[in-house]
Amino acid sequence: MWNEKLSVAVLLPCYNEAATIGDVVRGFRRALPQASIYVYDNNSTDSTALHAKLAGATVVRERRQGKGHVVRRMFADIEADIYLMADGDGTYAPDDAEELIRTLLTEGSDMVVGTRRNVHNDAGRQGHAFGNRIFNWLYRTIFGTDFTDIFSGYRAFSRRFVKSFPVVSGGFEIETEMSVHASQLKMPVSELELDYGRRPEGSHSKLSTFRDGWKILWMFAMLMKETKPFAFFGILSVVAIDLGIGFGIPVLAEYFETGFVTRIPTWIFSMALTMIAFMLFTAGMILDSVARARAEQLRIHYMSLAKPQSRRARDERTADVAEPETSASRKKRVKAA
Repeated sequence: MWNEKLSVAVLLPCYNEAATIGDVVRGFRRALPQASIYVYDNNSTDSTALHAKLAGATVVRERRQGKGHVVRRMFADIEADIYLMADGDGTYAPDDAEELIRTLLTEGSDMVVGTRRNVHNDAGRQGHAFGNRIFNWLYRTIFGTDFTDIFSGYRAFSRRFVKSFPVVSGGFEIETEMSVHASQLKMPVSELELDYGRRPEGSHSKLSTFRDGWKILWMFAMLMKETKPFAFFGILSVVAIDLGIGFGIPVLAEYFETGFVTRIPTWIFSMALTMIAFMLFTAGMILDSVARARAEQLRIHYMSLAKPQSRRARDERTADVAEPETSASRKKRVKAA
């Protein structure tokens, strides 16, 4: 049993989940009776906030539309030792919460991802299942093999993950950004395979296969630019130099054969592409140094935050590093005795 003296916050971002949020809140209250449960209502047009309040949750409204904006607000507002985030649609089992927290503590992780068992076989629509496969493969190719399900919304975090995470995205790309943040700083992370349920009747997915898929793909590109700029600009440089060579070879062949250059605009375009390729390569080298320095600063800030521990452990650690007794204070203590 993990130490119940740790403060736990259950975070539930919600948009039009009146059909399920009451049962979700009550489920987490039974599973984690010592936890504080927060529902952040993202401009719902139904009675989501009312059902959450009646079930015993603390309800806060976030006016900026999008899950990323909600997570940014939650992480900034709430203070706890351990954070547990889930969706309000009832697809994640509250009974698994204790196992997520136990894994976080026993393995010394900063994030535990509840990977969704058989999600590819039952993802609501075949488009979602196909997108899951593609984006998870793309993530492992670009950012590393830390995760097998980057889109899971059921996660446990340490305080130092939450308070060092610079939330940038505004929508459903937030889980991807969390995963990249952990991979970039080489944080200890874990995965725990859990059952993934279906939405009950009357509850509908907010995901759009093509619109949100495009946003996630764009986030991949932006995160690659920010965290791996040499690879990002290197690829663009290779594309530009290949195009430049492709346009330039026919012009050079004509020149060596006839001694004349009749396609001046094509030659100029070829040289422009070659110059752009060298500029992109240089930009990648410079920005790679900037990205490394930024990652070092993030790492230092992350390391300055304490790991999850009980209040008793914090008090003992404070006593251990207390100011040592001086000779004068020792004499005074002995005299008083």
